[in-house]
Amino acid sequence: QNPSAATRGKIFFISQTGTCKALAQRLRDLLASNGVAFDLVDPRSYEPEDLPKEALAIFVASTWDGGKPPKDGEFLVDWLSESAEDFRVGSLILSGCRFAVFGVGSRAYGESYNAVGKELSRRMVGLGGVEMVPVGEGDVDDGEMDGVFEDWCDGVIRVLKGGSAREGAVGLVSDGEYVDSTDDEEEEGNDDIVDLEDIAGKAPSRKNGVVKVAKGDGKKEMVTPLIRASLTKQGYKIIGSHSGVKICRWTKSQLRGRGGCYKHSFYGIESHRCMETTPSLACANKCVFCWRHHTNPVGKSWQWKMDDPKEIVKGALDLHTKMIKQMKGVPGVTPEKLQEGLTPRHCALSLVGEPIMYPEINALVDELHGKRISTFLVTNAQFPEKILMMKPITQLYVSVDAATKESLKAIDRPLFADFWERFIDSLKALQEKQQRTVYRLTLVKGWNTEELEAYFNLFSIGKPDFIEIKGVTYCGSSATSKLTMENVPWHADVKAFSEALSLKSNGEYEVACEHAHSCCVLLGRTDKFKVNGKWFTWIDYEKFHDLVASGEAFTSRDYMAETPSWAVYGAEEGGFDPEQLRYKKERHHHPKPQPQVVVA
Repeated sequence: QNPSAATRGKIFFISQTGTCKALAQRLRDLLASNGVAFDLVDPRSYEPEDLPKEALAIFVASTWDGGKPPKDGEFLVDWLSESAEDFRVGSLILSGCRFAVFGVGSRAYGESYNAVGKELSRRMVGLGGVEMVPVGEGDVDDGEMDGVFEDWCDGVIRVLKGGSAREGAVGLVSDGEYVDSTDDEEEEGNDDIVDLEDIAGKAPSRKNGVVKVAKGDGKKEMVTPLIRASLTKQGYKIIGSHSGVKICRWTKSQLRGRGGCYKHSFYGIESHRCMETTPSLACANKCVFCWRHHTNPVGKSWQWKMDDPKEIVKGALDLHTKMIKQMKGVPGVTPEKLQEGLTPRHCALSLVGEPIMYPEINALVDELHGKRISTFLVTNAQFPEKILMMKPITQLYVSVDAATKESLKAIDRPLFADFWERFIDSLKALQEKQQRTVYRLTLVKGWNTEELEAYFNLFSIGKPDFIEIKGVTYCGSSATSKLTMENVPWHADVKAFSEALSLKSNGEYEVACEHAHSCCVLLGRTDKFKVNGKWFTWIDYEKFHDLVASGEAFTSRDYMAETPSWAVYGAEEGGFDPEQLRYKKERHHHPKPQPQVVVA
């Protein structure tokens, strides 16, 4: 029988991106179709003191930064935690309330997985609440969350209709799995950042049989149907089960003779002959400035089916050239440029995810070098052991997104509890590499632009050949990111920051190049790449491939080439190749403010 208005149950959604709200709505509709009416409740508009009056309460909750609830649910969760520890409240205050909890999470985040859901359950029980079914756990990364949620909902409905929850239901936590929060605080990694809802609630149901499992070893494919659909919508072409390729806008630009990317200005690559790809769509961070909106998988180690490196390279080249062919007939694209574009000479292993996670990364690099394709690999500085085992590549980047432990945690939102130690060890590993190494700094105004001294202190750890400093790119609003246009620095801000760092180094590094269009500046080691007053930041690619093929040891100085005058810092071209046709879009921005000069 349907409860009266006074005794109707309540479904609380604790949501950051709206996913848990959507799940709660689905549950409400499902309950209604079974003759049980529940009200949907936003915790922001609910007085926790009224919980003792509730007869039925269901929570659908996500976990956010630091294992804490999203802001909208903080007050409710805090009230439960404080009440459970307050002897004046009493341990039976919720004895008249039956409840259930479903948490949304990702096991990749370790001990903090589903922290809020477990905390809600424990606190409700501690205050006398009667738990109808064990906590449900939906893992957004296994492609089965919808099915798990359906099973959990079935258990709730059975109990409400007078039955009992089915034993052994998928995704339900047994009593033995509950963890006391005091124990959590003593465990390493209790402050892991959890970002759990990004793609929850939208995955295909297990009942539809669409979640693929690799044959043989039983390992799942990294790219679930949901992830594939999301990345495809963003323009990615998926290769096999864990790789991707996408044509860069600068590739299109130089095909049309409208200018190349900053790598063309800094290092002499031919942007129209550059292929952007990755052998691992998974990453160990969820950076606040990531333009993928966190729709790619996450993980601390390789746990998926693995494709052959030769097949990945072949697939990437096939898909890339198909995209290049689509540029035929586009205004400005000449037959000569199109033909050149069909023969890539460079590969940017930096598309999305963490390419160095791929166990066969060395074999993949060998395959590219065998085709005389240069390699520019970017790593997020969380796998120092893999940096050490890397074979020579054309240029190795480490993302240095912040200069202190606190700001790195806030910006990169890493999965590893020992992320700072891994970060520092990754920088140290660069010193062991004989080929070109680069720190890549992304400036986010209001987050890391004030850390000049701390950044300078990192120089001596890795002693990179170059330091790229780039303003963050605003990629639109996202519930998973707090960034706005206010966080985007002007090129003048980037230049001021770069010049201040150069002064700090006492001549060890100087500003070598700039690409004004990309808000990007390059610092170079003067003892290695400034010869007789001239910069040699460009690369002799044919020489590099000859050196690799020889099998002999070589260093970054062995394949350097002179930087053209138009690419040198301070040139009137601002890093724009004069052989290209400058094309300016009509814009309607507000007047540019004065740059923020950094005082060294």
